[in-house]
Amino acid sequence: MTESPKKRIVLFDHDGGVDDLLSLMMVLAMPHIELVGVVVTPADCFLGPAMSSSLKILRFFDRLDIPVSQGVLHGVNPFPQPWRSQPYPIDALPILNENEEPLPSPAAAPGHEFIARKLREATEPLTVLITGPVSNLALALTQEPDLAAKIEEVVWMGGALQVKGNVRDFEHDGSAEWNAYWDPPATYSLWQSPAPITLFPLDATNHVPVTRDFLQRLARQRRCPLSDLAGQCWALTLGTIPSYEYVYHMWDTLTTGYLGGPQFITFREAQTEVVAAGPSAGQIKEVETGRPVRAADRVEVEGFLDYVLELLRR
Repeated sequence: MTESPKKRIVLFDHDGGVDDLLSLMMVLAMPHIELVGVVVTPADCFLGPAMSSSLKILRFFDRLDIPVSQGVLHGVNPFPQPWRSQPYPIDALPILNENEEPLPSPAAAPGHEFIARKLREATEPLTVLITGPVSNLALALTQEPDLAAKIEEVVWMGGALQVKGNVRDFEHDGSAEWNAYWDPPATYSLWQSPAPITLFPLDATNHVPVTRDFLQRLARQRRCPLSDLAGQCWALTLGTIPSYEYVYHMWDTLTTGYLGGPQFITFREAQTEVVAAGPSAGQIKEVETGRPVRAADRVEVEGFLDYVLELLRR
């Protein structure tokens, strides 16, 4: 790395998929990040194993002091059930269950209230990292609009601007990406807030597939416990996405990696709006008079992968 990334205070909202749990590992491994809370949204996961996996990852890092809140909001369009089952095998991995220290109870406040409280109490602006739907943050800002001033940056994996979406659902035209499609009204609501958004759409994440070559490079450093854990998690994704359509990509891990390796990503400003309903529900499209967002555009893939491998050696 050519320069040290800036220090950040981070609030992380994820929805329990393999990529989300890997993102939690990455955030915890970044020495410049102060992680002040985690929310688990029951979108691309079943909440029980996703909560348990998240807490076991915190235990793996000896960071059970970080509170974890359960999301209670439910989107308009549920994720497919096979996708939602991904945290079950991660929760059962031996490397996460060697330590039998009891896991703490979830935070008392549900996800949207937890986010609001963390923003309300913040003495410095927070980075809100979201690798699932934005429902919790959107509701928090709808109920307390002034909290947007406490946000340094919303970093979100969502949308498809100039590429096709990944939604294949009844009566949908395929223009949306799943994190936005799960709760289109919430996505629309967030776009009405002044919070600065850095968007990682499929346009950028499509550049970074999880290849056999990358997994082999990761295998060479499996003596590092974090590399071993990450490799086991990524191995669970093989065969889960129809190969004729697309392969597993670093959707959330690219988004999270930006916090430590921004030099590997090129951005552009995009004027955007959200379609809240109808056959294009959840689409984030570019329009001349839309809301400006900072959109990831291109990735220096080899440099980024080197950075991820270095991070997982820590």
